[in-house]
Amino acid sequence: MKTSPCILAFAVLVSVLSNAQSVPSANTTKDIQAEDRMFFPRDMFWGWAQFDMAPPHNEIDPNLCAGNAGQYGGVNAPCSMFARYMLSGMLEVRPFGRGRLRRFMVFGAPSFLFGKNVPQTLYTWSPDAIGIEHSWGAGIYIAKGFELRVTQHFLFDRLGARDTNLGTADLGNNGPWGRYATVGVRKSFGTRRW
Repeated sequence: MKTSPCILAFAVLVSVLSNAQSVPSANTTKDIQAEDRMFFPRDMFWGWAQFDMAPPHNEIDPNLCAGNAGQYGGVNAPCSMFARYMLSGMLEVRPFGRGRLRRFMVFGAPSFLFGKNVPQTLYTWSPDAIGIEHSWGAGIYIAKGFELRVTQHFLFDRLGARDTNLGTADLGNNGPWGRYATVGVRKSFGTRRW
């Protein structure tokens, strides 16, 4: 007997809440436009972060040490910058909410590498910091999913004790691609399902 009032109260609550959600505001688009701020709108940030872990015998190679680094010291080779872990991400900032500048954005994309491995010689789970590879740029949304982007990619920045020459196998700070700048067009399409 006591459960029937609870069931009745639950049914009434569900019907009231569903009715409240289905009644749209008369000025929905006007309210949204009025809320958009010229500078620093609420939705100005977009991005992602990712953590990757490479299994043994498949380390991430930032091209800082020669692939035969194990020949220059074996398990004690000074050039052991083959990564086990990578933390990367992308952040886009659209600082303008109204006007023609609302299409403008700046972005940054860093990748942090960690590990201490030498191919076919030393495999560890060490989280020693290796360095950071980063790029940044600016873009303008053109139309229909197209963006014009200018990107600057910097040399690899080593961290800590690895910021010195590490012997014969050390290839320098160029990283996998070296330093470069590009002008490109990006096309995005579809919508994400969550």
